[in-house]
Parts: sequence; C-alpha cells; structure tokens
Amino acid sequence: MKEKKASTEVKEKTSIKTKLQRFGSKLSGMVMPNIGAFIAWGLITALFMKSGWLPNAQLAKMITPMVTYLLPLLIGFTGGNVVDGHRGGVVGAISTMGVIVGSNIPMFIGAMIMGPLGGWMIKKFDAWAQPRTKQGFEMLVNNFSAGILGMILAIIGFYGIGPLVATLSGALAVGVNWIIAHNLLPLANVVIEPAKILFLNNAINQGILTPLGIQASASAGKSILFLLEPDPGPGLGVLLAFMFFGKGTAKSSASGAAIIHFFGGIHEIYFPYVLMKPALFLSVIGGGVTGTFLFSLFGSGLKASPSPGSIISILLMTPKGLGNYLGILAGVTGATVVSFLISMVILKRDKSMDGDLAASQAAMSNEKASAKGEAVDASGTQASTEDAKAILATANEVNHIIFACDAGMGSSAMGASILRDKVKKAGLDLSVTNTAINNLKDEPGLLVVTQDELASRALTKTPSAVHVAVENFLNSPKYDEIVTGLKTKEVSGSDTATTTDSATKTKDNDQETSDLQDIDVSKIKTIDFIHHDQNVGSATMGRSIFKDNMKKAGIKDIKVQHISVGEVDDEDSVLVIASRDTAKRIKLSFKNVQVLVVDSLIDPPEYDKLISEMK
Repeated sequence: MKEKKASTEVKEKTSIKTKLQRFGSKLSGMVMPNIGAFIAWGLITALFMKSGWLPNAQLAKMITPMVTYLLPLLIGFTGGNVVDGHRGGVVGAISTMGVIVGSNIPMFIGAMIMGPLGGWMIKKFDAWAQPRTKQGFEMLVNNFSAGILGMILAIIGFYGIGPLVATLSGALAVGVNWIIAHNLLPLANVVIEPAKILFLNNAINQGILTPLGIQASASAGKSILFLLEPDPGPGLGVLLAFMFFGKGTAKSSASGAAIIHFFGGIHEIYFPYVLMKPALFLSVIGGGVTGTFLFSLFGSGLKASPSPGSIISILLMTPKGLGNYLGILAGVTGATVVSFLISMVILKRDKSMDGDLAASQAAMSNEKASAKGEAVDASGTQASTEDAKAILATANEVNHIIFACDAGMGSSAMGASILRDKVKKAGLDLSVTNTAINNLKDEPGLLVVTQDELASRALTKTPSAVHVAVENFLNSPKYDEIVTGLKTKEVSGSDTATTTDSATKTKDNDQETSDLQDIDVSKIKTIDFIHHDQNVGSATMGRSIFKDNMKKAGIKDIKVQHISVGEVDDEDSVLVIASRDTAKRIKLSFKNVQVLVVDSLIDPPEYDKLISEMK
C-alpha cells in the first residue's frame, strides 16, 4: 500500500511539473516568435534615448509607441494565431487593443490573456456556426463574426481585464521593488536555477520576468530582472569544473559545451551535466545567488531581454557607461567563480562518478518516460517509441527535415546542425532547418524531429508529417537511423516504385475491408472525423452527413465530432474516420483507437454499412 501511495504521489508531482512546462511553453510561444521586435525596441532605446549612445529626440519618439502598442499587439496576435491560425490572431489583436487603451502601463500580461482568449472564442464560434451556415453566406458570417466578437472582447478588455491586470501588475511591481529595496532579490535564484534545468525557464523568463522587466525599463531605462535567468555564469562554472575535474565523455565534451553556452547562449547544453550529479544543483544556485547579489550591488540592469542568453547579447543590451559594463562583468564573473568552486569540491569528492554523460541523458529520458507512464527497457529506451527506421518505412517521401522546439533556437538549432552535417556526408539532397513548434506548418514530404515531451504538440500541428521524437537534441542515436532510413529509401525507391505502389494499393484495398470487419461497434461511444489544414472542409461535411444518417437511423447516444490528430483520446471506445494518409499517422500514434479508412470523407459507402452495424 505504501509503494502504491508513493507512486501516486510521484505521478501527481510530475503531472504538476508537466502542466507548468506546458503553461510555460504557451507563454514563451507568444513572446519568442516576436523576440526580434523586443530586441529592436531595446536597441532603439539604448541608442536614441536622451542618455543613449546616439541621442536623437526625433528617433526616440518611436520608443513609447513600440512598447505601448507594437509589442503587446504582436503578443496578442501571436497568442490568437497559436490557437486558431491567422483568423484567431486577428481577433486576438483586436481583443488586445482593449486592454492596451484601458490601462496606462505596457500591457504584456494583458496581451497574453486576451490574445489566446480571442483565438479560442472565435475557434469555438466557428465550430458551432460552420455546420449551420447556409452555402454562399460563409464569407459574410466569417468576416462579421470576427469583427463583432473582436469588438465585444475589446470592450471587455477595456472595462474589465485591462484595469484588473494593471492593478495586478502594479502589485507585482511593488512586491519586486520591495524585494530589491531589501536586498532579497538574490534569493530568487534559489528557485530560478533549478527551474531552468527542469525546463521551466521559459515560464519564468518569458512569462514573468520579461513583462515586469519591460515595465521597469520603460520608466527607469534598465531593469535587473532581465539578468536573473539569462546569466551564463552559473552554467559556465559547472562546465569549467568538468573540464578540469570531470572524467570520461563529460570531461572531453565540456570545453566545447562551455563555448556554445557562454558565447552562443544555448543554456540547455549544460543541463545534462548537472543532472548527472544532482549535488551540482548547489553549484548553479550558489552561482546564481552570487551573480544577482553583485548585479544588485553595482545597480546593474539591461535595456531589454537578451536572446539568446549569451555574453554577447547581454553586453549589447547593457546601457552606456563604464560602470554598467563593470557591474555586468562582475556579476557574471562572480557567478562563474562561485559555481566553479562548489562544483570543484563536489566533483573531487565524488569517487563513484564515471563521467558517463550518455548515461545521465538516458536517466533523464527514463524519468520523463516514467512520468508519462511509458515502459522503459533496461537500456533506457522507451519501449513504446518506434525507432526512426521503422517510422521512415511508412513515409512515401521526405524532402525537408525540421527540428522543432519551444523557441525555435538554442538546442533545436544545434540538433539541426548535427543532422545537417550527417545528411551532407551521406550525399542526401535534403534541407534541414529548425523552428519554433508553434510555427510548424503541415506540408507534404516533411519530417519533424522534436523532443519527447513536445511530440504530441508537434503531431497536432503537422498530422500529415513523419515524426521522430528524441530524448536530447544534442546527442541522439536516432540521427544515424534517420540517415540510414533515408538512404535506404533513396537507393531502393526508383527500382521498386511501381511494384511497391501496386502492392500498397492492393494492401490498402484489403485493409479497407478488414477495417470495417474488425471494428467492434458495441464499444463505440465517440466517432472522430480527423481534419488538418488540407481537408478541414471535407471533415466538416463528412461529419454533418454521417450525423444526419445516424439521426435518420435512430442512433442518438454516440458523439460525432471533427477534431485534429492531437485531440484524439486513445481509447477503444473511440472510432476514428480518416483518409488513408492521415490514418497511417493515427495508427503510428495511437494503440487503442479503432480506425476506419475511407477514400473520401464525404459520404463513402462505408458510412451506410457502419450505421447498419451500429443499429
């Protein structure tokens, strides 16, 4: 009983962490695509304000409108776009305008609320209105619904959300100012540094510190809050300690990782080094507290959030003045030294550590898999995950590989670079790029590589693509499997295309019959019509036709809906109706759902047969 209770507690804790990660991903998904605009505002402020490098009263007129209108509207549009595409983005931007005008502070938090809310509202309205809209009135309904709903939400934002968020932001600002005035800000790193390594850095930096920092910077010209999470000192200290006192793979790889971390700003690269020896959490906490203490002591701050968190970006965002630069360098150096000294003691005292970085990464993968309730074999590989070669065997063609992560930079850029080099050496003519997961677009011939915890989100965005999930972008054996699978298909594809195509058609025809015969209609409680960008209309029409036929047959207790792949519940009480290509993705992604493959979603002969069986 105790073991079961402990297991339940672990699952509950992990579930909370996962929810926080997803929440942080949604916040960063609104800010990171627009980080160029934030940097532009920071540079304009640093250069042209009265105390800037090149004071210019005329150009400085851009500073206030950008922070008041441009940046919140970009966040609001992006938040709506994430939920419901461009249409959701438009409603999200209209909604955001209400909170901007309804307050007297930069409304970033309000934009993070109203943008997704606008996208969600128009998405729900479309789901209700589309089946009821008469043919020929679609454009009229679409345009006026977006305008009217956006207007209503803008009014709600003006009178309700805007003042509420302004009050909340004011309270938070007062709290932060009190913490700074009482020299307690360094204690924030006790939470920030471990949270970074547990992949909550986006929630903390983009969701909390950046909005509050911009408000402070708009009035004071700089903010220390921009330095709390991006400070590269704690991670650099750990990597330097591994360079001198580590063993094996960790020691040999630490020097390269230190360069990438410090100058490239990719902090994720040092996370496995800390996770392989959990006592090193003390190192990064000590370094973070020291760095923030020195930043506070010197009165340091940045004009805007540096992205990525490299020493180059930090110095570019530093206000003019020798004292400002000395304060920044003192804080980063102090954080590095303290982190290095603590790490040195831990590594020198550890006689059992074998320095196997790969083992640490596998252990991290095991922890993630256990949290999701997935089986893990003795080697640390998720038993539920098919290898890359088996996945590629289902693909007709791959002509573009995209690495996708939360921000579309950092570790995904490194992973893309690694695989791009392998693809080039293999003589394959394929483009390999990286992007933020929210910017993925469903298109033919696409192979998406992402991390395990982001795989479901990537599948939702690109249901027609081939998907490969990896534990770590920086070191995955699946890269070689991808190259091998692609080379095998390239060599055999031209000689066997005709034979394979014929065999596939025969197999698909057989599968169509067996799909209908194998369906257990007694278990069906929900019927899902699967759609994506290319067939949302046919899925809607197919659902409507099927639902009408069910009604005529007197069947009322079964729910019929059209959804995306990522919204499917993996239960045998769910029957998925999909086209052939989409059905392949469903069968790879879900084990329990029942699947009916049809040539066309609009009134195929299988519908009458299925309804007859259900009666």
